[in-house]
Amino acid sequence: GGQSELTGLFVERPESTTVIKGKNVTFVAKVDSSDLLRKPNMKWLKGKWLDLGSKAGKHVQFKEAYDRNSKVYTYEMSIIKVVEGDAGGYRCEVTSKDKCDSCTFEVTVEAVQEEQPANILDAFKRSGDAGEDAGDLDFSALLKKREKKARDEPKEDVDVWEILKDAKPCDYEKIAFDYGITDLRGLLKRLKKMKKVEPKKSDAFLKKLEQCYSVDKGKRTQMHVELHDPNVQVKWLKNGVEIKPSAKYVFECVGNKRTLTINKCNLSDDAAYECVVGEEKSFTEVFVKEPPVTITKLLDDVHVVVGEKVEFECEVSEEGANVKWMKDGVELTKDGKIRIKKDGKKHTLVINEATIEDIGMYYVYTNGGESKGELEVEAKELEVLQSIADLSVKACEQAMFKCEVSDEKVVGKWFKDGVEVKPGNRIKMSHIGRIHKLTIDDVKPQDEGNYTFVPEGYALSLSAKLNFIEIKIEYVPRQDPPKIHLDTSSTGSKNTIVVVAGNKLRLDVEITGEPVPTSFCYILLTHTSNPCTSHPGYTHFVIEGAERPDEGQYSIIVTNPAGEDRAELTVKIVDVPNPPENVRCMGVGEDTATVTWDPPKFDGGAPIKGYLMERKKQGSSRWTKLNFEVFESTTYEAKKMIEGVFYEMRVFAVNGIGISQPSGNSKPFMPIAPTSEPTRLTVEDVTDSTCALKWRPPERVGAGGVDGYIIEWCKEGGEGGFGDLDKNTYRVKGLPTGEKLLFRVVAMNIAGRSPPCTMKQSVTIREIMEYPKIRLPRQLRTKFIRKVGEKINLVIPFQGKPRPVVNWLKDGEPLENKSVGIRTSDFDTILFIRSAERDHSGTYTLSVQIDNMQDKADIHIQIVDKPGPPINVMVTDVWGFNAALEWKPPKDTGNTDITGYTIQKADKKTQGWFTVYEHNRRPSCTASDLVMGNEYSFRVFSENICGLSDEVAFSKNTAIIGKTGNTLQYTIPSKDMSSSPKFTAPLVDRVVVAGYSTAISCAVRAYPKAKIVWMKNKMIIGEDPKFLMQNNQGVLTLNIRKPGQFDGGKYSCKAINDLGEDEVECRLEVRGLVTEMLTNRDVNKFVHKI
Repeated sequence: GGQSELTGLFVERPESTTVIKGKNVTFVAKVDSSDLLRKPNMKWLKGKWLDLGSKAGKHVQFKEAYDRNSKVYTYEMSIIKVVEGDAGGYRCEVTSKDKCDSCTFEVTVEAVQEEQPANILDAFKRSGDAGEDAGDLDFSALLKKREKKARDEPKEDVDVWEILKDAKPCDYEKIAFDYGITDLRGLLKRLKKMKKVEPKKSDAFLKKLEQCYSVDKGKRTQMHVELHDPNVQVKWLKNGVEIKPSAKYVFECVGNKRTLTINKCNLSDDAAYECVVGEEKSFTEVFVKEPPVTITKLLDDVHVVVGEKVEFECEVSEEGANVKWMKDGVELTKDGKIRIKKDGKKHTLVINEATIEDIGMYYVYTNGGESKGELEVEAKELEVLQSIADLSVKACEQAMFKCEVSDEKVVGKWFKDGVEVKPGNRIKMSHIGRIHKLTIDDVKPQDEGNYTFVPEGYALSLSAKLNFIEIKIEYVPRQDPPKIHLDTSSTGSKNTIVVVAGNKLRLDVEITGEPVPTSFCYILLTHTSNPCTSHPGYTHFVIEGAERPDEGQYSIIVTNPAGEDRAELTVKIVDVPNPPENVRCMGVGEDTATVTWDPPKFDGGAPIKGYLMERKKQGSSRWTKLNFEVFESTTYEAKKMIEGVFYEMRVFAVNGIGISQPSGNSKPFMPIAPTSEPTRLTVEDVTDSTCALKWRPPERVGAGGVDGYIIEWCKEGGEGGFGDLDKNTYRVKGLPTGEKLLFRVVAMNIAGRSPPCTMKQSVTIREIMEYPKIRLPRQLRTKFIRKVGEKINLVIPFQGKPRPVVNWLKDGEPLENKSVGIRTSDFDTILFIRSAERDHSGTYTLSVQIDNMQDKADIHIQIVDKPGPPINVMVTDVWGFNAALEWKPPKDTGNTDITGYTIQKADKKTQGWFTVYEHNRRPSCTASDLVMGNEYSFRVFSENICGLSDEVAFSKNTAIIGKTGNTLQYTIPSKDMSSSPKFTAPLVDRVVVAGYSTAISCAVRAYPKAKIVWMKNKMIIGEDPKFLMQNNQGVLTLNIRKPGQFDGGKYSCKAINDLGEDEVECRLEVRGLVTEMLTNRDVNKFVHKI
């Protein structure tokens, strides 16, 4: 990223203005929104940071309008009754997603001026008499004659200010005198305002900095200026402090252009910058925009009960980003109830102990997005798990009322006959968990009455009656048969008592009879214990901690000498039901799932009222309630789930006693929907019994993906079959020949079948005959030439129905070479040779045949190689400094034509070979410019399209260039010329400019000829195309092509022969390019110095 360019969103920009103090002023800006995706955001700023939106009121007012036809937004800012503090620089900035634009304007405030008379000349005359002390000066008394003359002449309508604007300053006083203007100071002040001050041209800058630059955080921005003098130095300042070059701040100087580059901009780079050249400065501002922070995990709706904790959680794209939480347009802040947590990218709003007032829509905002979630709070219902029961007790015994509610935190009060019961020595109250007890020791007759427990905060009360039993003993002279006085009217059923499992059952049964009867009780069939205790006049029926086996029919039998009495008593134990069973998912949708279960095997002795459901994501431990009112059916459709996420569900059964334990978790299921229908169903091929179909995958696949496809076909107007597959193409086989069939394709996934994609027209099952045809590629229509060792891969397409028979021949014979591979498909055939040899050359014939129809094509392949050496190279003639050569063409031409010959010569002294001719087409040539007194031998290379021959042919004789004219013949004694290498001219240190080719040279003497090795930093320079090594008669040169910064170092040259070796070295320094603009003369001087 580089500098963020302004996009030019403004259609009309605010203009700088001058306003009189106390007046009103309005600025108008218009923005074109035709290319914008959302409404633009306008900010009015004063200075650099002051946002005027926060100052809106009576003094600063804003207005906004929108024209639907032109799609132009009009923004107005009005300043009412301008004061001196309103003067200064202003800026308006409009942004819309990744586009922005800004402009600046100035406001100048002037003091209130006095009203001028209609005749502007009178404003500059002074009233009063001619005396000095009488008031302002008035020249009319001194110029009576001139004034009188002026009155006699008719007045002309003259604009004095036009005269003054065109006049020289030295004439201002004379013109003022002629027209009676006496206030020269006021005249000059007004004239200065009327004259248009042209902007002063800069002596240093051709082009100054832009007014401002805008850049995204983390991006790069550049600032440019152009100067008159390309050699002048500039300084860059940030907030008045000079900037030093570094990796962040990069200075560039190209000609008269100076550039400041700021890399990886952050908020600290948002500042004022200036470029200083001598005494002149150019100012600008850089605005760093933070990238928008988006919300990556949206808020979920929350459903809780009063008093529970609420957590709204979201995740944003950047760590440490600021977010704003709001509810009903009011920003939420931390207080005793609300906590806001921030953990990296995760932000959480926590509401402790939710109330009904917290219901509403909660929003979270970032500078790049928003999300909302709804909070639903249900009033808490208190459930009575065990109610208090009526008691009948005797004097001095203990009475205990006990109840159990669903909430452990609930407190309450006990009342007797409407009066609150206070704890005392005999009366004790306890609250342990969900159980509340009222215990009365040593019961007395005054304790008899109605007792009530009232939980605080709930419109609920539990009542029971305490009966005091008095024992009266009467002495009757006669005997009475026993009588059982069994009263179970409070239970609702005759002689039936209902007890909640776990509670204590105590029933006091009054017995009468004389003498006192004896009693016992038992449960029929199964129960063997005796829960009864007998006392004179009554019997107690007690079950401690009732359990399900205690349920049944009890008989109470009392006897005395006068007779017997019997009573039947039924005890029914009720409990919470067993949990539901076999919870399972029967079907899923895009965001729904249908769940069913079996009712509990035991309903607890009370009818099942309904069920409560909970769900959670697989792997999570947090269950979410799906209903607060009991659901009566055993099939439930869960909604508002996320497609592609696995869920588990469990169910609670509810009866009149309470809520069961949760059922086992269902198997994980995933809400998912079938895909959309496949697209573009087409027919690729038809035979007598098959049809090849092709189609595209569905446009909407969803989280379930595509498991496969089902192809269905039927006769036109009838039924057919189907096939199951997992590809996008398929050939349906076994179809009836000649029938018109319709085809359709259905996509399948775990959610089921998609809608079908049906072919609109029927297909006739009949093979279409197609003649065989070879489509020979263009490059194979001429001779196909390849070098030995290269790979050959020829792909030749053909057509024909039914599939034709393909046959290959070489030179008219069947192709049996194992090194040539042939592969054939339904549509093409491939000839493949891994490594070409000379014997692979020839004419290859391809034929495709269907019955008696055939098509052929010939392919000419030529495998070429380097040629052999020429034959019989001879020096046929020598004259002057010339020698004539002849030879015969090589026996082996490399299976192609000879394109030329390369001839080289060498003298007997140096034995160095030098090229005489290249690409010589004839088998003869003349070598010229030979050196007198030397004896030359020659060698010749053959050449074809593969290159020069590997072997070379040497001339069988030599050419001796003798001296012409009279020469003195004398015998020179032979001398041993052998010597070890010795450098006669060393290497010299060089300094070169990067990018300009250079060379380093030295000279060596040795016999026999020495082997030359060039090294850089003690490393041998190999076949590097950057270096060219030359040896010309012992003068050694190393050419370096366009050296760079890394080519500098220590270069050395070593000469080696059988007698010894010698080495010289030098240092090469490569300097960077000159950045200043230099003339050609300066460059020549610079290079010459180097």
